[in-house]
Amino acid sequence: MKPKKHTLKNGMTALLVPQAGATSMTLMVFAKVGSRYETKPINGVSHFVEHLMFKGTKKRPDTLTISKELDRYGAEYNAFTSKDMTAYYIKIDAKRTNLAVDILHDMLSASLYDTKEIDRERGVIIEEINMYEDNPRMHIEDLLEGVLFPGNTLGWNIAGPREVIKRVSRQEIINYRDRYYIPSRMTVVVAGKQAPGILALLNKTFGAIQQPRPKHDRPFTPFHAPKNLKQALAFQSKNTEQVQLALAFHGLPFGDKRLPAASLLATLLGGNMSSRLFIQVRERRGLCYSIHASHQALEDTGVFSIMSGLKKTAVGEASQVILDELKQMIKEKISQEELQRAKDYLRGKLVLAFEDSSSQADWYGKMWLFEHAVVTPEERLQQIDRVTPEDIQTVAKLIFRKQNMASAVIGPFKNAKQVKQLIPSNVF
Repeated sequence: MKPKKHTLKNGMTALLVPQAGATSMTLMVFAKVGSRYETKPINGVSHFVEHLMFKGTKKRPDTLTISKELDRYGAEYNAFTSKDMTAYYIKIDAKRTNLAVDILHDMLSASLYDTKEIDRERGVIIEEINMYEDNPRMHIEDLLEGVLFPGNTLGWNIAGPREVIKRVSRQEIINYRDRYYIPSRMTVVVAGKQAPGILALLNKTFGAIQQPRPKHDRPFTPFHAPKNLKQALAFQSKNTEQVQLALAFHGLPFGDKRLPAASLLATLLGGNMSSRLFIQVRERRGLCYSIHASHQALEDTGVFSIMSGLKKTAVGEASQVILDELKQMIKEKISQEELQRAKDYLRGKLVLAFEDSSSQADWYGKMWLFEHAVVTPEERLQQIDRVTPEDIQTVAKLIFRKQNMASAVIGPFKNAKQVKQLIPSNVF
């Protein structure tokens, strides 16, 4: 069913996404703010704010009180922070819709930000940073973004550096929250079974959050791609059995009409076990266990990336094979049959995902936040169906350019110079 868009009394957007036959619902609230809005002295504060929303409110004074109410009914609840947004959700039996709305509104509008809790959470976040840095498959993405987006906040770590987390003050955190958690930057989505009177309930709660006058939120610094990244490389020497290799290019932003072609390009190259890179790098040569390609849109740019876990002696050969496959996409049009398989794959994945109300809430919330559009999965699939082999080749030529390429490697090498010699520089 087509979602219904409403404007709450304070200007906040509400999207109601009914699902036939559903007995559960997902409430998801988005704030259009993430790490790219930060400054160096407070890098990591968007993520810090997310953590503190679960640490107690005037009505529910601690984490345990919040979790006990939701655990009692088997609810799923969490939050996540990205470069350009933060989201909070509760998925629960639709009979408990009122409880979900009350708790999430309470967290987002009346959290205490107790000093003791803030200090305790500093240690939790630092351990989260440690966890990511100790896991090369997780950490490689941070290294890659740092060299793909030089001189821009997009290249900063979402969790921030440890020294900032240790010293950022309560007042700095609250000031940041108050600047960006405002109705004009927020979207609330209810997906799944729609409880009677849900719109009135949203107006009474989220619609009562006041819009500041004047507003103090600030735009992020737009990313302007440098003329040449000069095949920038991020390298971390780590005594691992497996080398993590990541290659990336600047991609397409939200709203670009070529996004369906970019999604199909990623699927064709490394979206599944029958994709070109999986067959060439893993199945035919046995150089890796995992390899994956993806395209992620951002507001003003995008990221097309290839991630792989390799044995140390395979980095040079695997890099050559990967880049040769990218070049092949530029040189030759794919067949209609191969393209149709990729389209069928995306259709199947989308159909499966949309059986879950949380996937629907995530889809529509992000779309409204960044594109101010409500496009159904079927409408998006129609766009995908219209993509031609010529479109794929055009997008490949646009994205796979030597001057827009960056790479990252984590593994048991001596230095970056040794690694750089393994990655071909003359493919394109």
